[in-house]
Amino acid sequence: MSDDKPFSLVLPEDVADIGKWVHEFADEVIRPAAHEWDEREEFPWPIVQQAAQIGLYDWEFIRDGFSDPTGLTLPVALEEMFWGDAGIGLAIFGSSLAAAGIAANGTWDQTLEWVPQCYGDANDVKLGAFCVSEAEAGSDVSSLRTLAVYDEAKDEWVLNGTKAWITNGGIANVHVVVATVDPELKGRGQASFIVPPCTKGLSQGTKYKKHGIRASHTAEVVLDNVRVPGHCLLGGKEKLDAKLARARESGHSGEKQPAMATFEATRPTVGAMAVGIARAAYEESLQYAKERKAFGKPIIENQAIAFMLADMLTEIDAARLLVHRAAWMGVNGGYKNAEGSMSKLKAGRTAVWVTERAMQIHAGYGYTRDFPVERMHRDAKIYDIFEGTEQIQQLVIARAISGLRIS
Repeated sequence: MSDDKPFSLVLPEDVADIGKWVHEFADEVIRPAAHEWDEREEFPWPIVQQAAQIGLYDWEFIRDGFSDPTGLTLPVALEEMFWGDAGIGLAIFGSSLAAAGIAANGTWDQTLEWVPQCYGDANDVKLGAFCVSEAEAGSDVSSLRTLAVYDEAKDEWVLNGTKAWITNGGIANVHVVVATVDPELKGRGQASFIVPPCTKGLSQGTKYKKHGIRASHTAEVVLDNVRVPGHCLLGGKEKLDAKLARARESGHSGEKQPAMATFEATRPTVGAMAVGIARAAYEESLQYAKERKAFGKPIIENQAIAFMLADMLTEIDAARLLVHRAAWMGVNGGYKNAEGSMSKLKAGRTAVWVTERAMQIHAGYGYTRDFPVERMHRDAKIYDIFEGTEQIQQLVIARAISGLRIS
């Protein structure tokens, strides 16, 4: 007889309790404000402040989530948060991508110093931004044109370039910037840097007017001779020099690109966001189908509608299971066949498909802003695009299962 606990899909009690806590906040605070902030297309400072006051927008909450040995705390919490609303949810969670970038690439001391500064406290909320993408380097992160040049005399790094599509870009207090230090090495010649608050030369460029997640601030970040101290290089110069030397000697450093190390850790959490959107759209549709009458009976009594709802829930549950598996594997031995990408791929597709079906069930009403499924459909599409497009996830999975450099 094995002493191991029997296999179970029941959430640990503490994780389930966190899910209920976040759901309550989403139901009472986020969802009632969702339409207003989507229409305003502004960062929802009052909502983030409320999240900070209860400890939801808090670096310790994120720390505990990422250190949970089951890996499930953040996926469960994020599904509930984004069930409330994706735009506001991303405004609350957006700083955590910067925090993940620091934790994935920085030293322990750097993590302790800078991650709390991405959040501030309940009385003085701060923001973090993770700056990777550029106008000509979205999926192809090996082609970053933002350069970091070391000024040895002053022990400073000088950053120049423009980042695109950055969550919290320009309004954040702490910007984590991925830049090229050796262009000949492409992706193997990149490093991550902290740009502290009020650093001269960093500014917000164009603020994007988006199709969805409109309560989340997305903008360009312009770096014009931005000088940061040497200790703001995440991981330190000694580690970077050693990595570059290995890359030059062998053609490969053996280490992940700074951006990829961050995205790999966050893909199941992004998948959980998409599951939350899909679940919200399904629940709205189920309720509507029970109440809406056509030809003398509730429309759910028609197979065309009932079967659509059955498929919606089946796809949501399948996506959630992939997310939970990937989250568990991420902290218990790592991925074998790009399970993180699998979860993000499936969840993103599911969110887009389910929200489109939700609009169909609502018919003409679903195409208006008077019903939330229209907003949910707009919000869902980004999950096929950011943090690795659908096609990039397929590429990552294909490379993992084949062992070949598929392009």
